[in-house]
Amino acid sequence: MNEIAAINPTGVEIQAEDTMPHSIEAEQQLLGAILTNNDIYDRVASIIRPQHFYDPVHARIYEIAAARIAKNNLASPVTLKAFMEDDEGLQELGGAAYLVRLAGAAVSAFAVRDYAQMIYDLAVRRDLIGLGRDIAAKAARVDVSNEPREQIVEAEQQLYKLAEQGQTDSGFQSFLKAVTDAVNVANAAYQREGGLAGVSTGLVDMDKKLGGLHPSDLLILAGRPSMGKTSLATNIAFNVAKAYKRGTKPDGSEGAIDGGVVGFFSLEMSAEQLAGRILAEASEVSSHKIRQGDMDEVEFRRFVEAAKALEACPLYIDDTAAIPIAQLAARARRLKRTHGLDLLIVDYLQLVRGTAENRVQEIGEISMGLKAIAKELNIPVIALSQLSRQVENRDDKRPQLSDLRESGTIEQDADVVMFVFREEYYKEREKPGDHELDKIAEWQEAMSRLHAKAEVIIGKQRHGPIGTVELSFEAQFTRFGNLAKSWQQDDGVSF
Repeated sequence: MNEIAAINPTGVEIQAEDTMPHSIEAEQQLLGAILTNNDIYDRVASIIRPQHFYDPVHARIYEIAAARIAKNNLASPVTLKAFMEDDEGLQELGGAAYLVRLAGAAVSAFAVRDYAQMIYDLAVRRDLIGLGRDIAAKAARVDVSNEPREQIVEAEQQLYKLAEQGQTDSGFQSFLKAVTDAVNVANAAYQREGGLAGVSTGLVDMDKKLGGLHPSDLLILAGRPSMGKTSLATNIAFNVAKAYKRGTKPDGSEGAIDGGVVGFFSLEMSAEQLAGRILAEASEVSSHKIRQGDMDEVEFRRFVEAAKALEACPLYIDDTAAIPIAQLAARARRLKRTHGLDLLIVDYLQLVRGTAENRVQEIGEISMGLKAIAKELNIPVIALSQLSRQVENRDDKRPQLSDLRESGTIEQDADVVMFVFREEYYKEREKPGDHELDKIAEWQEAMSRLHAKAEVIIGKQRHGPIGTVELSFEAQFTRFGNLAKSWQQDDGVSF
């Protein structure tokens, strides 16, 4: 490699079985173009880093040039010579004369992004080869402390990190494109019955407040145990899957024109238990009766008919316990590729595993990972979350943003934060003694007022109003529904 190699931007050198894929010519062309015209650096800086170069001397040249350009200083063969006079690798190539030859051999500047992309792609290939060798070496070592399952998870995490690096599609876009996209979203909402820009939850008042479930949004659904977080999530999943219709979208692509394909990560309950909840809601048979098998003939027939009707619903459940965020992302991508995916639900966030040792950092990694999935797959992601116990110590048990466990990063990454709250649950536990007649009467009146009612408190909404949505809740069917208002009941409107 003492002389400048003949430039062949499509020629990838693999001279021997052990030689890693690389292209010295592409590296030389790119460096020569930058040393000739420093403005070119801005066109490739988002694609490659020094570590992506195969030749370590080229990596050092690029690193020094980048550092000078970042400070608005000139990076040329003359200025770089002062910094690399003692560089042994450069001396082997001919010293400062090599820098001059690099600049002189640069043919054109228009293809620099192609060269940069090629250098990056080859670096990824080398990383993949290295990762493959590491996996093979670890698998070959039979060690009691290193289970194959753990090795698979570790390999998936490393692949996920590799996939997340160097994504070059993003960056600045013209205001015209951004405005066009915004108008298309508004037009879709205008054309769609009910005026929703996103996927309908099937709950009218919630849709009005949220405008539906929007693509690329991360929605956190939080609550204390027994408030009905999972029930509300399964209700939304069932409503979206049940309404699924495929057709041609306004932009001309094929996909869901109503409802959608739903992916449900159930980390707490088994797929069978989750299906039982959905069947209880659809068949209007108590989930307790379903579990006990205590159904009469009419109920059982209704149950079977509901099961048949649900067979075609595009609802996919993954009940893998303690799934790592990298694996969760990979499975979501696979589902999108094979069956389509319009809504992802994770029950619940604190049961997903991250790689950080610190718990707060781990939760931050998971919430950022979920937001990244929402943006990458362009779908809404609903993640359930636990609340801290400090709610129980207050007179007013309504949750607040500060009640989110490890709340900082969750609150920051979420586009919407909602809390499920059933006052009936707490009031039921405040029943006075039978001898306190006045208090008993007051308690019964409060219970009748609160019976079968629930609230969804929207504590944060990046693109809309906050406030409270009132819903009905039928505990025996674990079903949330639209709450009929008094004026609607008077007019004979039923829900």
